[in-house]
Formats: sequence, C-alpha cells, structure tokens
Amino acid sequence: MSSDRSAARVARSAPPAARTLPNPRLTGLGGGLFCALVMLALGLLAAVLFGGAAQTVYGVLFLPVCVLTAVWVRRSDLLTAPVVVPIAFLVGLVPVAEDGDGSTGSKLMGLVTGLATQAGWLYGGTLVAGIIVIGRRIRMITRKRHAARSRVQQ
Repeated sequence: MSSDRSAARVARSAPPAARTLPNPRLTGLGGGLFCALVMLALGLLAAVLFGGAAQTVYGVLFLPVCVLTAVWVRRSDLLTAPVVVPIAFLVGLVPVAEDGDGSTGSKLMGLVTGLATQAGWLYGGTLVAGIIVIGRRIRMITRKRHAARSRVQQ
C-alpha cells in the first residue's frame, strides 16, 4: 500500500515541462536562421524528390515553417517573424528554381519567375506569420493591462 502512495507522489511531482510539447524561444536572428536553414533544406529535398512539381511542394511546406517561426520567436522579437519569412522563402527557392542552361543570368531569371509564380504561397505564409504575431502581441498587451489593473485594485 505504501508503494502505491509513493508511486502516486512521484507521478504528481513530475515537472510540468515533462508533460508538454517543447516550447523553444528564438531571438530575432535565431528565428531568421531557423527559418532560412529549414527552408533551404526543404528546398533541396523538394528539388531532389519532386523535380518538376518541386515549387508547389516547396510552397506548401513553407506554411508550417512560417507558423513555427511566428510561434517560437520570443516576445521581444515578435516583429521580426513576418520580416524573415519572405527572406527565408527566397533562400530556399534557390535550389528549386529552374536554371535553364545553368548560367547566372538564367538562374536569376528562374528565381524571379519562381517568386512570381509562387507569390501566393509567399504572401500566404507571410500573412499567417503576421496574424500569429499580432495575436501574440494582443494577448501580451491584455495580460500586461490585466496585471496592472489587479495591482491597482489590491
């Protein structure tokens, strides 16, 4: 019977962090690096695996990366998330873009064409990151106001 009680105490005393999902907090630079490196890796993976349909797959994969970047950036750097996601989109588009004859000019033209044809994914991901950031900012402001009101009432 005492072993049941001690097991119950151990289960209740487990830290809450052990029961939740990871919640990293990235600085503005860290969020930008995270987003750019993940998009570069996804661009390389999409180019190798999907060939001609790589740009569409890349665009679809861009959306969850935007969500993670906007959720994981720390509060003081919230406004960096909607800025870094379009830059990361361009970084990851490099391996996915058509390169024609392989010259620098044709690679640049492939990037411009890729940006033009995939603008919907780019704008959508940036909009998602912006909405998440605005929501987090509003929640942060209301918490501060609520805490200030409760301090005044006491």
